[in-house]
Amino acid sequence: MKRRNFVKTSGLAVAGVTTTAALSGFNILNNPNRTVNIAVIGTGDRGSGLIPFLNEIEGIRVSACCDTLPFRLENGLKKVNGNAKGYKDYRGVLDDKNIDAILVAVPFSEHAKIEMDALDAGKHIYGEKTLVKGYSAIKELLHKKNQHKELIFQTGHQYHSSRLYTEVVQMIKNGKIGNITAFESQWNRNGNWRRPVPDPSLEKLINWRMYREYSGGLTAELCSHQIDFANWVLEEHPKEVVGLGGINYWKDGRETYDNIHLIYNYPSGVKATFQCLTSNAKDDYQIKVMGDKGTIILGYTNAWFYPEGNPNKEVGDVDGVSGATLQWEDGKGIPIHISHNDPSKQALMDFRDSILNGSEPISNLKTGAGAAICVQMGLDAMYSKTKADWSPEYSEWLG
Repeated sequence: MKRRNFVKTSGLAVAGVTTTAALSGFNILNNPNRTVNIAVIGTGDRGSGLIPFLNEIEGIRVSACCDTLPFRLENGLKKVNGNAKGYKDYRGVLDDKNIDAILVAVPFSEHAKIEMDALDAGKHIYGEKTLVKGYSAIKELLHKKNQHKELIFQTGHQYHSSRLYTEVVQMIKNGKIGNITAFESQWNRNGNWRRPVPDPSLEKLINWRMYREYSGGLTAELCSHQIDFANWVLEEHPKEVVGLGGINYWKDGRETYDNIHLIYNYPSGVKATFQCLTSNAKDDYQIKVMGDKGTIILGYTNAWFYPEGNPNKEVGDVDGVSGATLQWEDGKGIPIHISHNDPSKQALMDFRDSILNGSEPISNLKTGAGAAICVQMGLDAMYSKTKADWSPEYSEWLG
């Protein structure tokens, strides 16, 4: 069995940092071993699920895990190749001068406090989506990062790092589908999204996604990826949002909606729709980008092109890479073949490279903040049943 070091610290997971650690992350560029020591804060489904990818990436070492729940901390540590310290309080991680970077995968409401403390502690940050909860937290985090320009901050919108997605974005910008006229996105599932709770007192800690105090529900946990994509392709932010949602199927005491339907109106006139269901999984995840010359449909790791008019069953060089003549797939259009890693693994590889090279991540704090603002606008529109408008103040925050 692997040796594991458990460091016992006291206090709540979201308690503040009382001291400022040395800028350990800043020194990584001078590290002759060129290895980033990373700590995973939050070893639930997402955090522990990323550890196997981190194990595979040369130049990254998982040196610590942190979680307030002992069984989750143990689960995370079991997945680490080699030795890793265990913390139940994130402040111990930030005080550890051997840690260069952190991966934050805690409940949505806790992102901002941990990430701002981590910047003050000199740690590079991979912050899981959605960036932070609420307008004030977005503004404060952007301001805090401005005080620490030497540190890398990557937002965990993994599809923004996918080489398939970056290639498709370039194809769209090069005119493959012509003038963009609409986005239609969905992320449908059939399940209640509820985790088992070993003790009733842990209900909100484990099923935090169900409660508005901690969560942005489907909009923050799922739609945020696709909203980020629309912002990326259009290079603009929506001027207004309308939407509806409800708790119409899983009537189990949850507060966040079990179905949402949003329309974002961009200054260019493009409308983008986003739908999430938890009672029907037909077509699962999909982004449809529609233009006057064709349509591209993106899945998790595949994409297809549908030219307007008669496709003639063959289109040469559709992906701009292979040089081959590609055949129409029945019911799926013309496949776009791009060699790429799993998006989550690629995002973590990009994070490593940004730290070692001092380069800005493609999915950075500002792109993440833009998506987070859009998420909050969507929530405002649904909860108030009114139109939510983009404020000029948001543009000032983003610079």
